[in-house]
Amino acid sequence: MANQIPPRTGNPESDAQRRLLGPIHAERHVRIICVGAGASGLLLAYKLQRHFQNYSLTIYEKNPKISGTWYENRYPGCACDIPAHTYTWSFEPKPDWSAVYAGSKEINQYFEDFAQKYHLHQYIKPLHEVSGAYWNEKQAGYDVHIKDLNAGTEIVDSCDILINASGILNHWKWPAIPGLHDYKGKLLHTASWDDNVELKGKHVGLIGNGSSGIQVLPTIQPHVSKCTTFIREPTWVSPVQGLEQHKYTEEEKQDFVGKPGALTEYRKNVESGLNAQFGIFLKGSQINSETSDYMKELMKEKLHNQFLEEKLIPEWSVGCRRLTPGVGYLEALGEENVQVVYGEITKVTERGCVCDDGNEYPVDVLICATGFDTGFKPRFPIIGPGGANLQDEWAKQAESYLGVSAAGFPNYMLFLGPNCPIGNGPVLSAIETQADYMLKLVDRWQTHNIRTFSPTKAAIQDFVAHKDFFMKRTVWADPCRSWYKASAVDDTVTALWPGSTLHYIEAMQELRLEDYEIGYAGNRFAWLGNGYSQTELDETCDWAFYIREYDDDLPITKDGKRKLLTRSGTVTNHSAPVGITGAAQPKI
Repeated sequence: MANQIPPRTGNPESDAQRRLLGPIHAERHVRIICVGAGASGLLLAYKLQRHFQNYSLTIYEKNPKISGTWYENRYPGCACDIPAHTYTWSFEPKPDWSAVYAGSKEINQYFEDFAQKYHLHQYIKPLHEVSGAYWNEKQAGYDVHIKDLNAGTEIVDSCDILINASGILNHWKWPAIPGLHDYKGKLLHTASWDDNVELKGKHVGLIGNGSSGIQVLPTIQPHVSKCTTFIREPTWVSPVQGLEQHKYTEEEKQDFVGKPGALTEYRKNVESGLNAQFGIFLKGSQINSETSDYMKELMKEKLHNQFLEEKLIPEWSVGCRRLTPGVGYLEALGEENVQVVYGEITKVTERGCVCDDGNEYPVDVLICATGFDTGFKPRFPIIGPGGANLQDEWAKQAESYLGVSAAGFPNYMLFLGPNCPIGNGPVLSAIETQADYMLKLVDRWQTHNIRTFSPTKAAIQDFVAHKDFFMKRTVWADPCRSWYKASAVDDTVTALWPGSTLHYIEAMQELRLEDYEIGYAGNRFAWLGNGYSQTELDETCDWAFYIREYDDDLPITKDGKRKLLTRSGTVTNHSAPVGITGAAQPKI
């Protein structure tokens, strides 16, 4: 096409000459490899397909099917812990969710339907696991090593830009308990569930009261003869006010389909409610205090047990760990066939668990709901210029640029990297923001003769310093055990963004190229091309588009653009954000 130029040759002078074949901003071919076909990888494929022309994309996925964590996690009760109508892409609603908190099978199907609708499978190679990525200086890209899990062979592919969409909740781990694998009964992990195991009528042991354990217990409790659940620390378990579980009626679902605007209005109300809750995470805010009081009373009401109230209701602030709605969990703890053992498991024997009370608790089946390795260290070597390995760089503490890139690793980006808003609010909104940001960089690479781009160390150091300063005033810094932190309970917060999800969306609207080291393929102005504009080579364009009867320009200022984008002036019933003029109440 007239506005495109052939792929690079690897020779800067030759490539610069090729630029003269096309007009200003001619799009050179870009080859992208993406690791992972979960939510992020699928969105990347969709947006590339929608907005770009001169590209090639391959997504390598280690599983036989797409959807990432929603394909892998199928333990009893597995569900999303935020409302389902906010767990969709902003442009792709689903009117027939069964309930506020939908199960993993429904969510998996949503992403399957999304991929089918937009023909995204054409980009995906399942059962292909990336084992390493190595910077190729001559080609200014990565040689990516991939294991073909079907054939048992290794292949090598190359790309100009490498995008890691493998996520952080995909590398499960057994708990570090002595003797765990000496156990002679059936040992299960929630993230590697065996559907063939029958729990009905069995005495089941359940280790953990994080999100997975909280979902498992009420699901299996009615069917097992007994469940002994091992809990070592308190946690806040209850939906935030206004976000309680609800099963949608057929009438409601029909309204979502048939009444114009009904579903959009409902989705906006739920999303606005979640966005209004950022004040929960700020120490000393009114909304945090009121939410703590509300959840404490709700937990007491559901537990009806003074011992459990004393052990399970935390002293640390609401939000220090990820909030879990815990549908039916607290009630299940009080059922006759549930035994709560509070404390540390000192070892596992052939029969069951020995705890720090000195007792052994034999069980027929032992379920470990102990989560994932949530460190940001890549699962495979990523070798940059000079041989640096990002695994080593991020071994102790991961530091990224705005959650999407790393210093010293050019042409590499990742979804849900360190200090992005994975727990600050609606996560799919953040993923959309990251995809848009990445593709702005891809567009810049394509149209401005860029050879390499990577954030500077100075920019990342300044970002991390600002983040650490901000985190001091949040509940995330409280002394609780949380995967939000690098390691210890008092360690730096590495998983969360220093602000709200809306704050992140606004921060990522524009590229700050002053924060990047940019290398060019020859003359940096080669993108000026052959002297022609794109406009005059398009015979369908108005070649005098700037001649008007009045000034209808879009806003130039950042504030003007924000007001236009967010439809400022059209909404009058929001409460003011906490910390500005008052307390924002969570409401749906």
